[in-house]
Amino acid sequence: MQKARVRRVGALLVGLSLIAAACGDDEEATPATEAAVETTAAPETTAAPETTEAAVETTEAAVETTEATASGGELAGMKGTTPKSADVSDWVPAVDEFWQAQGNEALTDFNYAAESYDAVVVTALAVAKAGTDGSAHAGEVVGITRDGEKCTTYTDCLAIIEAGGDPDYDGVSGPHEFNGNGEPLKGSYAVLTFGEDNRIGEDEVLIEAEAPESEIVDLVPVSVEREGDGVLTIGSFLPETGNLAFLGAPTFAGVEFAISEINAAGGVLGQEIVYVQGDSGDLDNGVGPTTISRLLGENVDVIIGAASSSVTLSVIDSVVAAGVTMFSPSNTSPALSGYDDKGLYFRNAPADGLQGAIVANLIVEDGNASAYILNLNDAYGNGIAAVVADVLEASGVEVLGAVAYDPAAASFDAEVDAVVAADPDAVVLISFDEGSRILRSAVEKGIGPTVKLWYGTDGNMGNALGENFDAGS
Repeated sequence: MQKARVRRVGALLVGLSLIAAACGDDEEATPATEAAVETTAAPETTAAPETTEAAVETTEAAVETTEATASGGELAGMKGTTPKSADVSDWVPAVDEFWQAQGNEALTDFNYAAESYDAVVVTALAVAKAGTDGSAHAGEVVGITRDGEKCTTYTDCLAIIEAGGDPDYDGVSGPHEFNGNGEPLKGSYAVLTFGEDNRIGEDEVLIEAEAPESEIVDLVPVSVEREGDGVLTIGSFLPETGNLAFLGAPTFAGVEFAISEINAAGGVLGQEIVYVQGDSGDLDNGVGPTTISRLLGENVDVIIGAASSSVTLSVIDSVVAAGVTMFSPSNTSPALSGYDDKGLYFRNAPADGLQGAIVANLIVEDGNASAYILNLNDAYGNGIAAVVADVLEASGVEVLGAVAYDPAAASFDAEVDAVVAADPDAVVLISFDEGSRILRSAVEKGIGPTVKLWYGTDGNMGNALGENFDAGS
């Protein structure tokens, strides 16, 4: 079973080169080797729970009521993926304790907290290696993540640099191992499942995947010169507002925790890191460009963010033109893989191809013969949807429909009605916080997760989805 999955994931990643090319990657795709395919071996997952009579009765009750209040358990059985390494659970208490000590409420989700932490550590080490906080440090980022002496903390990696060596940082969020275009060649994902309380259950399965050798590209050189002032200034560009605001607390916590640890260890280039906080918002509220202008005006050297690929694409040109490094903890769109970023853009969340392949393989392994895809109409949603559809069709699963919806729509009844009419075995939901309203409509129409097998992705697989659903929002 493992070998069958490996072949499906590997085969899709070959096809993914074509998708990336359509989004701005001019490299020609070549077939993956058997060795590259073998490296994507992953542990088996368990099938989604079968619908029970009690679950059907719960759904029927939900259909009959006109109220938006949840009765509990309507999301039970919905499963999906989010990037996560095997070490995050050991690290979580420390970042949560730090976050609360700053006067914040306890973290309920930790999505991309580790990636945000690692983004700060990698860039700080790159500055130390380059000896400057100017744009030249970006040329060291890829090297910090590969082909050197293994290290897992800022202090240990810094010691290697100070001894004249070359560190290979393996972070909290995973091994990194960046490609020449500044994105990871490897990914580790948790398969999460909602329980009867409409919250993520404790049981999870970790799956590792790796891009084939055909995806490896040469290092993109830094082509914008900007002098540094000797003080590393980091600006956050993360969602305080907008449809990804639920990611705000964990990502801000990761950034601030990393800065606090680095400063406690003596800082970078003999100086403490200066931190400037900023809200990325979303495309609808449009706060991103204003925040970027402010951060650039405050002479930041590195911007951690955005969370949304679409928001990053809306501001990346102005950031790299200023010679500032941009490092996202959660961008996954293929549109950024071959983007003309002047060698200044990086991300440590794997691109959508890896996650899309894993979601599709879950659907295949659960025995579904047909599926329907609902995705928000942006770079993130369209990118993952294309990959999922590609793998499903290659695996013999019929895709009965793939609809890109407007996340700002007042109602999603029409989209859900189309799913009802298609009557698929499985439904893939690629959403942000509007996913709770889509699921509310699905439950009311009798096709919620207790009736159909629903699959999510990192944009919605968190307790915030259950909280919003229960609140009727």
